[in-house]
Amino acid sequence: MPARAEGAETTPLGLYLHIPFCSAICHYCNFNRGLIDEPLRAAYVDAVCTHIGREAEPVAVDTIYFGGGTPSLLSPVEIARLIDACRSAFVLSAETEITMEANPETVDVQRLRGFRESGVTRLSFGVQSFRDDELKRLGRVHTAARARAAIDEARTAGFDNVSVDLMMWLPGQSVAQWLESVDALIAAGPDHASLYLLELYPNAPLQEVMAREQWSRTPDDDAADMYEDAMARLEGAGFRQYEISNVARTGRESRHNLKYWRDSGWLAFGCGAHGSRHGRRWRHVAETRAYVDRVAAGADPIAQSRTLDRETQLAEALFMGLRLVDGIAEDTYRARFDQDVWSRYGIALSPALEAGLLIRDDEGMRLTRRGMLLANEVMRVFV
Repeated sequence: MPARAEGAETTPLGLYLHIPFCSAICHYCNFNRGLIDEPLRAAYVDAVCTHIGREAEPVAVDTIYFGGGTPSLLSPVEIARLIDACRSAFVLSAETEITMEANPETVDVQRLRGFRESGVTRLSFGVQSFRDDELKRLGRVHTAARARAAIDEARTAGFDNVSVDLMMWLPGQSVAQWLESVDALIAAGPDHASLYLLELYPNAPLQEVMAREQWSRTPDDDAADMYEDAMARLEGAGFRQYEISNVARTGRESRHNLKYWRDSGWLAFGCGAHGSRHGRRWRHVAETRAYVDRVAAGADPIAQSRTLDRETQLAEALFMGLRLVDGIAEDTYRARFDQDVWSRYGIALSPALEAGLLIRDDEGMRLTRRGMLLANEVMRVFV
């Protein structure tokens, strides 16, 4: 991590730990990941623990997030080692949210109990679809039945905070088929859900599969219907939308991800992981072996680091803050950046206001539901 910035933390930090291993590579994936290698896995856990210990600091931490890759491919003992390293290096409270991403096919009740006992308090299942034909197209290993079973097993294992990821606008997917998955999610009873539009990356195998199989996606208007209909059904089932792509039952919002949207600080550990603190952004070397070797040699694993000027910090904070349903309180940003938000961006944002994509009142600014559909267009003024 870069040299620590001056100044006290205004809120507790988050910790992000990247686990790059997967048992199979999904057709759409563009994340930093690779197939699991047992000797490398052991060396990697050692390296991350060592790295955490080197950054020890008596600072408050209230979230830990294991992302991937597939963190649930690690054993409960390995997850416990990593959590213990965090406890030794930083000041964690008993209420610290500790999230682990998991794939349904990698867990059972016994394994989930082990993760719970290791300290994990929140599970995030990468389900993506509750239709077997769609899962096969995405290159997922699990079935819809296995996803449902994993959620039930998490409850049996003692987890009272479970999230599910779904993807919409899949190749060949109709609005009706998408809503089947939404209804199945509601029936499965998670506490939180993340609903994402599938992004097609140029180097992802799904591009080639789509061309070969002549799969296409429904028109943009159908994608809009997918989003709006899904949010309506989820709200009717007791979920509250709190971010463009995220809904939760009361009190079950992702506290770690809120750090990203509220522009709080987090430290990063593991290959390819990104961190942010006091206006400094950095990322580690992406290749797993390179990260292990650098840490073993006592070298800094950072590949890139930069310090943002105040103008860029403000723009990025607004960009992320407007993703939240509650939007941004202009007074808060004025106090933090000593700049009037509307004076700086009002002219550029006025068309969105007039088009009904943005609301501005005494509480601040926030996107409308239609504005969320066109968020990239609205927030282009900050880029």
